[in-house]
Amino acid sequence: MCRILLAFLRGSQKVASRKTRRLLDKSKTFHVTCGVTICVFSVLHVAAHLVNVLNFSVNYTEEFLALNAANYRGEDPRKLLFTTIPGLTGVLMVLVLFLMCTASTYAIRLSNYDIFWYTHNLFFVFYVLLLVHVSGGVLKYQTNLEEHPPGCFHPNTTLQEDIPVPGIFEEPFPEYAPEPFPAEPEPFVQNNVVRICTEEPKFQSHFPETWLWISGPLCLYCAERLYRYIRSYKPVTITSVISHPSNVLELRMRKENFKARPGQYIILHCPRVSALESHPFTLTMCPTDTKATFGVHLKIVGDWTERFRDVLLLRSSQDTEILPNFQQRNYPKLYIDGPFGSPSEESLNYEVSLCVAGGIGVTPFASILNTLLDDWQCYKLRRLYFIWVCREIQSFRWFADLLCMLHNKLWQENRPDYINIQLYLSQTDGIQKIIGEKYQVLNSRLLIGRPRWKLLFDEIAKCNRQKTVGVFCCGPNEISKVLHKLSNSSNSYGTRFEYNKESFS
Repeated sequence: MCRILLAFLRGSQKVASRKTRRLLDKSKTFHVTCGVTICVFSVLHVAAHLVNVLNFSVNYTEEFLALNAANYRGEDPRKLLFTTIPGLTGVLMVLVLFLMCTASTYAIRLSNYDIFWYTHNLFFVFYVLLLVHVSGGVLKYQTNLEEHPPGCFHPNTTLQEDIPVPGIFEEPFPEYAPEPFPAEPEPFVQNNVVRICTEEPKFQSHFPETWLWISGPLCLYCAERLYRYIRSYKPVTITSVISHPSNVLELRMRKENFKARPGQYIILHCPRVSALESHPFTLTMCPTDTKATFGVHLKIVGDWTERFRDVLLLRSSQDTEILPNFQQRNYPKLYIDGPFGSPSEESLNYEVSLCVAGGIGVTPFASILNTLLDDWQCYKLRRLYFIWVCREIQSFRWFADLLCMLHNKLWQENRPDYINIQLYLSQTDGIQKIIGEKYQVLNSRLLIGRPRWKLLFDEIAKCNRQKTVGVFCCGPNEISKVLHKLSNSSNSYGTRFEYNKESFS
């Protein structure tokens, strides 16, 4: 997928309509749909060709040798599959497509992301095989339709093959003809069923046209990949690595001329961890005109993040590691690709927004909160409902300081109604508050259990009559499905909810 192009269209206001920009957020769904469609029609394509190969062998005829892929009757169909260019490349494409499809399933991506990453990059091999696949010349067309129309009658060969003679030739010819026959017989063209052919049929292979369909998108993708490689060639400068509770790592960086909008994400690549593998992470802190630092929060849940954590904290056993600039060589080289757009960018373009986060899914909204902390008056947003659901009480400490600072700032500016914070602890082990005197503001907004979504939507609709509310979600699918259903349901207050789901493309 062309992430740069999608980010440009979303953020440059080239697409003025909000509905059209929301369609760009369906790029991943469109990508998956295209992949499933290719798989379905590939199965039909392969099945049809297997039947054709069998027919070439069983129904071999010497009448049109140029059209028959078999060399003799009863030839082994497997020979046609593995000794011809179309057959061999077709088998290899089926194998590549099978690996890509099976490795793209949710179970494989969840258990071993490396398998998905490496097999998905086989698409380039698939396209090369596709270009070679059509060069075998199996598909042919007739070049002399005028001289040899389909179903025509050949007077020199047809009678010798004991084929029934058309009625027009059943009457005997006279012993002499008053006029000599023409040098070449004229075909019957007016209200006659039978036409006379003047020469043998001639066939020629179709000119390959696959490149016409895939060269444009492939060149666009290669150009974007080249641009992304050049842009990410220079490594970033890691300024600090902070270990948070519940296996979360915060990484703060700097890079010259790096710009990003709140809600966007970047792709991290650390050669010491993996030479080819990279992963997307949402920016939790964006650079501004006065601050060049940007950061991400990583949840340690897989092999890559575990190795990355071990490499970053190799020389430190403390929870927090902040090294001066002259010691930055202790950190591994880290490259970033991006930033890329996401649906969360639109949260600042609504007058009222509802942001729902589940666990580490709070990261897209953390950059939004950091941006509002710097300056909230320059955006269209005038009321923000922030709902955060976590299983562990310690998870709220990831951004507890940020929430407290934003709350205090808005109170000082006499806008306490600008943000409505609701924290939900879905599981409890006895501790039911965030430890720390400065977190009393958040403890008063901490609820035990799960949100009652229907009552929450009714309350928001009642307080924002006849308005459009942007709904943004980054969390488990169960929460996403409930919010999507409630957003599409009607209410008696004339409030309209527009659902946007966070998804890395």
